[in-house]
Amino acid sequence: MKKIIKDAMVLFIITLVAGVLLGLVYMITKDPIAKQNEKTKIAAYNSVFSGLDRYEELDSLDEAQKAVDAEELDGVTVNEIVKAYDSSDKELGYIITVTDANGYGGDIKMTVGIDSTGTITGLEILDISETAGLGMKAKEASFREQFKGIKADKITYTKNGKSADNEIDAISSATITTKAVTGGVNGALAVYHKLGGAVSE
Repeated sequence: MKKIIKDAMVLFIITLVAGVLLGLVYMITKDPIAKQNEKTKIAAYNSVFSGLDRYEELDSLDEAQKAVDAEELDGVTVNEIVKAYDSSDKELGYIITVTDANGYGGDIKMTVGIDSTGTITGLEILDISETAGLGMKAKEASFREQFKGIKADKITYTKNGKSADNEIDAISSATITTKAVTGGVNGALAVYHKLGGAVSE
């Protein structure tokens, strides 16, 4: 009986010490991680809008998510919406961050810039865990830049060579990844139109 009590006490102490150590590690790493995440976010913002001087975060996530859901983009979540301005305080458009849970390796988080005419100004992949040499090619400029300059209500992908202005070429042997990224971008477009944007002729 005494041995059982002793073993239980030892286990309790080990668990307590481990919990305290984990708490300390969290406290030590929390701020550096937050700073790095903020740095990554700002870099993505500047990448999708080269003339960005400042941005204003919008509190429209609930309505934005409804717009995404209305398009039946299952698995797409709106993370953040900001309005972008240049140095003369002219409105550039919107920067929208979304996550598509339908990647081959799970969540793919991305930031999309859309200007005041409804044209995509850039795409940055923030977080992705796809297969090396296949789905991870979504991070490469050659894939991402296909979206830049597209002005459309919705983007599609093809495995047979794009033939329309709203099409992009799928990553070879990574259709699931391509579909997830395209779904995320379409989610951002749905948010843009919900915010009052419209594709100009």
